[in-house]
Amino acid sequence: MTRRILVIDDEPGIRQALGQLLEYEGFDVRTASGGAEGITLYDSFRPQLVFLDVKMAGLDGLEVLKRLRQADPNATVVMISGHATIQTAVEATQLGAYDILEKPLDTDRVLVLLRNAFTNRQLTEENDRLRETIESRYEIVGRSFGIRSLLERIERVTGTPARVLITGENGTGKELVARAIHRGSQRARKPFIEVNCAAIPSELIESELFGHMKGSFTGAIADRAGKFEQAHGGTLFLDEIGDMSQSAQAKVLRVLQDGFVTRIGGSKPVQVDVRVLAATNKDLEEEIAAGRFREDLYYRLNVVPITVPALRERREDIPLLVRHFLQQFAERDGLPARSISDEALQRLSELDWPGNVRELRNTMERLVILASAASISVADIDRLAGRRTAEPSGIGSLLDCNTFEEFKQAAERAFLLAKLRAFDWNVSETARALDMPRSNLYKKIERYALTRESLPG
Repeated sequence: MTRRILVIDDEPGIRQALGQLLEYEGFDVRTASGGAEGITLYDSFRPQLVFLDVKMAGLDGLEVLKRLRQADPNATVVMISGHATIQTAVEATQLGAYDILEKPLDTDRVLVLLRNAFTNRQLTEENDRLRETIESRYEIVGRSFGIRSLLERIERVTGTPARVLITGENGTGKELVARAIHRGSQRARKPFIEVNCAAIPSELIESELFGHMKGSFTGAIADRAGKFEQAHGGTLFLDEIGDMSQSAQAKVLRVLQDGFVTRIGGSKPVQVDVRVLAATNKDLEEEIAAGRFREDLYYRLNVVPITVPALRERREDIPLLVRHFLQQFAERDGLPARSISDEALQRLSELDWPGNVRELRNTMERLVILASAASISVADIDRLAGRRTAEPSGIGSLLDCNTFEEFKQAAERAFLLAKLRAFDWNVSETARALDMPRSNLYKKIERYALTRESLPG
């Protein structure tokens, strides 16, 4: 692909000499004899790099630089000057110039600068593409009233430094909300650090959050910064905060109050500037009543509450989500997006989704991989997603039981099945959420013959 360069200089000799050099090196070159002409040509030519003279009649180079960067913040501009001063160089740098060269131009330096500038631009473009891909992955999809209300509240809170407590069932997209808040805030260019409090053993959570010093405990072989320090200037997302240990809760509260962290085994407090977002699928007021969560920490975190609706509360969004996931998988795999029949979309909209959007996404990935035809059909849904609407888990089916013992067993089976699906059949996480020994849960899974929806061999 041809790389485009624009030369703006009021000296014909400079335009000709630099133009010939650049064309010889394989660049597509345009030249302009003044600032106004250069700005007009920039709009139509869209160069990847500009050589711009500092001193010109009419619009001088610094004014042209300012206008180019206002029109295109990504413009790569190299200033050239016959009598550059330190003040000129500083001003040009403050206005966004990539570099400044003195006349007469040295050919070798020009070529080195070109190589570095285009390498830097390529990295910047790759980072931008990567950021767009990541943001697409974390996009909140939907047009329902619940999602519109959610997006409105996110928009109102992003511009503030307020802490936010995000609640909702597993798989509803609490992390997406946290990332959207960070992305829209003034901290967007700073780190977004996530900690899953339920996935880290209680004896390690404090080290993970606050860091540790070498030798402070067995296995601490080097000094290590904690998540609070890593998130300095940005956002710390404490997911499943309801599962955090009491001692860690006390230390988090102290950090929120004072703005300082002290590593385990350390004595020197470190100041941190962090916006804390927290999420949980638990009712923290119930946890407070049971003595498992600190009330003072709850009020510190719950400055702005946001509740993410369950998928069953916004079924009209399911077709949009399905098409979004199909497009995502296609882009990931470099293949055309799979199509899906209207009947199949309707069937998906009718199914029960206890695991919410996460379960729907996993199901769509399974369908993309295993569906036999180019277009996903109702038969594929029935075969690969299961007939879960017929699952005897509703109140009506429980009332069909003949004895109290039969009712208790049916209710327990339905409850355990719903919880296993909510945690995507992660037995350890399900057992932890149910406050049940894992061995006990395995026995009940075997007793009630609970299995994932069967897949074809």
